[in-house]
Amino acid sequence: MLESSTYTADSIEALEGLEAVRRNPGMYIGGSGSEGLMHLVWEIVDNAIDEAAAGWADKVSVTFHRDGSVEVVDNGRGIPVGQHAVRNVTALEVVFTELHAGGKFKQGAYSTSGGLHGVGASVVNAMSVRLDVEVRRHGYRHSLSFHKTRPGLFKSGDFHPGHKLRKTRFRSSANPTGTTVRFWPDTALFDADASFSVEMVRERLHQVAYLVPGLKVQIIDRRYGKNQEPFIFVSRGGLTDLVEERVEEHSGPSGRAICQAITLNGIDTFLDKVPSEGGVSEIERECVVDAAVCWVEGTTSEVMSFVNTIPTADGGTHVVGFDKALTRVVNNVLLKGNRKLAKLARRNQHRAAKDDVQQGLIAAVQVKFPRPQFQGQTKQALGTPAVAGIVSRITYEQLKEWFEPGGGPRKQVRNIADKLAVAVADRVAFRERLAIDRKASRLGSARLPAKLADCRVHGPTAELILVEGDSAAGPAKRGRNSEFMAVLPLRGKIVNAAKASAAQVLENVEAKAIFTAVGAGAGPTFDISAARYGRIVILCDADVDGSHIRCLLLTLIYRYMTDMLTQGRVYSAQPPLYSTKVAQKTLRAYTEAERDEMTRKIIGNSKSGGGATANDGKSIRWQRFKGLGEMNVEELRYCALDPKTRILRRLTIVDAEEAESAAEMFDVLMGSDVARRRNYLVNHSVLVDADMLDI
Repeated sequence: MLESSTYTADSIEALEGLEAVRRNPGMYIGGSGSEGLMHLVWEIVDNAIDEAAAGWADKVSVTFHRDGSVEVVDNGRGIPVGQHAVRNVTALEVVFTELHAGGKFKQGAYSTSGGLHGVGASVVNAMSVRLDVEVRRHGYRHSLSFHKTRPGLFKSGDFHPGHKLRKTRFRSSANPTGTTVRFWPDTALFDADASFSVEMVRERLHQVAYLVPGLKVQIIDRRYGKNQEPFIFVSRGGLTDLVEERVEEHSGPSGRAICQAITLNGIDTFLDKVPSEGGVSEIERECVVDAAVCWVEGTTSEVMSFVNTIPTADGGTHVVGFDKALTRVVNNVLLKGNRKLAKLARRNQHRAAKDDVQQGLIAAVQVKFPRPQFQGQTKQALGTPAVAGIVSRITYEQLKEWFEPGGGPRKQVRNIADKLAVAVADRVAFRERLAIDRKASRLGSARLPAKLADCRVHGPTAELILVEGDSAAGPAKRGRNSEFMAVLPLRGKIVNAAKASAAQVLENVEAKAIFTAVGAGAGPTFDISAARYGRIVILCDADVDGSHIRCLLLTLIYRYMTDMLTQGRVYSAQPPLYSTKVAQKTLRAYTEAERDEMTRKIIGNSKSGGGATANDGKSIRWQRFKGLGEMNVEELRYCALDPKTRILRRLTIVDAEEAESAAEMFDVLMGSDVARRRNYLVNHSVLVDADMLDI
């Protein structure tokens, strides 16, 4: 323990200028990883977007250079370059060197904006080894650079400290205006693997173009050469167009819209308390609300939210107000007296929950008002309390009007009501059935599936092996380590959990067997701490049917035992496709390419006197495993059961999302619906090379 004499007045350190940012980057940009690095881009981009939102700019360009720098250009008014009355340097220098300095504190310069704390530009400067800024105003180009936060100018590659701007007159009669900022991040302050994401910038500016109609955005990536096509986008629409675009992207077997995009908008005021000389005063703020909502088939849900022009990934008070109003208006108006919920109403179980209402919902919510209070500098969530009530009132009143007779098209209103009523009924049935199943599963092993070959020890080290078919189950049971390995054979293809209702899933014999064996419930009530096994291993044939079953199993786990995936507890065994013996040694190949490469090496060793007599490969007999049932016990143990020799692939949420799409395509191409398959083949026949067909 340190002596008290070591803690003195000299221990108190006051950080000045931008040093506080460099010492504590997490406080200002969220961390030193890729997220923090990207936040530097957002700060400069947000300033440019604010100029566009205020009506002063209609072009914003972001360029990623090969030297690691990022350049943001707008054609707005340009940062003021005059002498600051208090600091005795230019206002431009103040903006980039002092925290909480900017043009968004006083009323008049911006009615609404995304950058509000006055730290954005200065924080970027603090975290950069170099920053160049050029301002175009009043027929002149004004330039200033910073080297490790110090102001000055670069001349012939050398930095000369100073406060004077380089000023040059435009030679042409054109009088362009705007600001260009180019910064080189100080890599020593960031993690080694931190990197910029051009795709994230593209997605964000694409969204912003909808928030500021008429704004042209451009992204140029010069990091890998000069031939990269720039991304250019401009939109004349608003949030309705954004929602319709997202519906289009979600379109497919489970994404078709069941109603038009419903537009909501309104204006209200609230009192905001702001510090003033001598205390706190109240200012009346005007809040503009814009929203668009649409429901699609299936369970896809996406709610995008924005404050002024800033995307709020974590929502905030405006999203809270939207969610509450949406749930309330659906219960009070849309589903009031719904016949499909009559039985549930008698048990008081007919009220829709948030998840029911947002099943298949694609929506965008934007609020615009001065001086929003964000939860932290990274602006991931809005914290202004009064906005929740304003958004809630406008959303409720206008959706109520649309749902009631005389509002929206009655067929579309019925489509939404039918969809959400089914969601409520499915949720109630799902929970009731799960309650029964979970209660039964806890009665003891007598309630476990009869075909389950259980292990002796359960817990984190135990694993449940899901085996395709009884033919492979026999060798798997004999080859496993029964101490910690349980085997559950599956017969036929299980239910497609992506398109089946909860009731259909619970009625499926194979799905029910998996839930009961794991013993932790399923869906919303899944409790991973109650799982009898620490991991699930999928063991399927290396053919088309096996791939289909693997996709269906992964979809089921993704939908009803999600935590097993998010915690990395789901694996797929990778049995070999081919096997052969050369000089009493067993060789295994997992792909055709690997088989061919091994054959070439064997032939090469033979010709060079390696000892194996390959006879130019003619004596090599590769065995193709058509299914797990063809493997004997020893072969299966070596390839899929023995932890020392088997190969397992950990499956992720991304794998599960891809599996859902694959399972749907399997159903189209291999299912019993001939008309559906014919329509698909006809619609996609243009993709077929006629010269490849044997006709």
